[in-house]
Amino acid sequence: MKTFFYFLIVFGVVSCQDKPKTDQVKQLLIADISALSQSISDLDQLVQKDASSLLIQKQFLKAHKNYKQIELFSEYYFPEVSKAINGPAIPEFEENDGLTIEPQGFQVIEEFVFPNYEKEAKAEVLKEIGILNSNLKRLEKITSSTELTDSHVFDALRLEVFRVITLGITGFDSPVAQKSIPEVVGALEGIQKYYQIYDGKSTDATAEIITKAIKYVQANSDFNRFDRATFIKEYANPLSRSLYKKQVALQIPVFKELRGLRTTAQTLFDKVVFDEEAFSGFPDYVTTKAKSDLGKTLFNDPILSGDNSRSCASCHHSDKAFTDGETKAVSFDGKSFVERNTPTLTNIAFQRVFFSDSRVNYLEDQAVAVITNTSEMHGSLDVAVTKIKKSKLYQQKFESAFPKKGITAFEIKNALASYIRTLSKYDSKFDMYMREEVAFNANEKAGFNLFAGKGKCATCHFIPLTNGTVPPNFMKSESEVLGVPNSAGTLDADLGKYNLTSAGIHKYSFKTPTIRNIALTAPYMHNGVYKTLEEVVDFYNEGGGRGLGFELDNQTLPEDKLNLSPLEKKQLVAFMRTLTDKKH
Repeated sequence: MKTFFYFLIVFGVVSCQDKPKTDQVKQLLIADISALSQSISDLDQLVQKDASSLLIQKQFLKAHKNYKQIELFSEYYFPEVSKAINGPAIPEFEENDGLTIEPQGFQVIEEFVFPNYEKEAKAEVLKEIGILNSNLKRLEKITSSTELTDSHVFDALRLEVFRVITLGITGFDSPVAQKSIPEVVGALEGIQKYYQIYDGKSTDATAEIITKAIKYVQANSDFNRFDRATFIKEYANPLSRSLYKKQVALQIPVFKELRGLRTTAQTLFDKVVFDEEAFSGFPDYVTTKAKSDLGKTLFNDPILSGDNSRSCASCHHSDKAFTDGETKAVSFDGKSFVERNTPTLTNIAFQRVFFSDSRVNYLEDQAVAVITNTSEMHGSLDVAVTKIKKSKLYQQKFESAFPKKGITAFEIKNALASYIRTLSKYDSKFDMYMREEVAFNANEKAGFNLFAGKGKCATCHFIPLTNGTVPPNFMKSESEVLGVPNSAGTLDADLGKYNLTSAGIHKYSFKTPTIRNIALTAPYMHNGVYKTLEEVVDFYNEGGGRGLGFELDNQTLPEDKLNLSPLEKKQLVAFMRTLTDKKH
């Protein structure tokens, strides 16, 4: 009877063509949230009755698929509530309050239910279901008071396609059950039903693409064998592009907003799809050619160091993707070494934090930290200002870059950061492949499918940036605990982010870096312990530090072995080599 009334509500919503489209969307969304709540209540009843593991698992998957149908709006309008409903099953540190927040929601319950549900966990499961139900009530309440717009509805539809590409098909939110591919169907069905409110004609081109995409996923549901490259190129990219064109055809404005992923993005792989300025944070930081030209000159000039002996370029070589090829760079005193391996500067502009321990939030601050570090450049911006002011060439360059603003510490750090932002060019073979400009060979394509599938690389190195900046909002850059060894084969002693936060979950935690141009940036890891990509793949294949036998309770990398074959390892490396930018 409940099912009958739900469908009656849905029928009433979609048949009320005289109502504004956004009202129809909202009413359907509320009905879908109600259906999701009911599926969670049904799961609660099964657990209460000590039903079989199979029945509980089946109901859990049904409920999670129901969530997938509303995910596009839940994540879009209410990201914090969505995190409580379907966020990763790992603790999170709240830096403002200095508190560690325990995870909750579907992924926590999943760990109790799969691979087998044990009745001994009944009390814990019921507790988590209760919390989930409370969060669903919050979602329903705030949805009722939220005003929708057509522009934002279409933006949410496209972002859900991007979420499917970056998180859905990679297994990000089904790490234990490994049912992420069937759940992609739920996400696509959500797009389908809400899109139909705007154009439900059977001959509609966008509707046809959605239907074909659903059929493709249904026919290819095995996680390890799913052809992600084909799905993205033949279904997901055409779908997001078609949704954009439909919005334009319906004369629904594409709203203007400065954000990491441009609001005009038709696919995730457009040539200028990310906006560096949205990652910089402040209007005064805006990049100009004059600023970047000045920054390049400063970058290569030892005038910023304490004794005019070392420039930024001394440790960041352009032919090595702005790394130095060393395990660790020689310290300023020429006798010791700096604390960590020199990171690449290419493509780092699209991150929210910098340095391996995530200690600064802006490129400008990174530049200052390096210049003033006694082990690196041992300089002072105030002293540099005095020296620079004596140069007529610099006077001209600063006047061009910062008209009527003079030469101060701010202009120096902003010019350096502006130059570094220009090093973010997504023109690798991978990018061109996704834009239908070149072809992959068989090993490269298989390697991408492994990267985004069985190898689980893309659950931390998110497509297409391949760093830890979480899509599709790109508002947060993550760090992970991998259990990296030292050269002696024991757990490396560097505590990473823990040195800043003193939070237990951050012991041995390091920012997930970009792996763009990774073929040029050896040696690898924060300590440069691995000399080749093959060694890196072997480390992950073993399950990280815990897989190597280290005692590391807070490791965030799954410790299960990947069981990659020798051929699969070779293919994974072949794909990573396609991430080298053309200019290199």
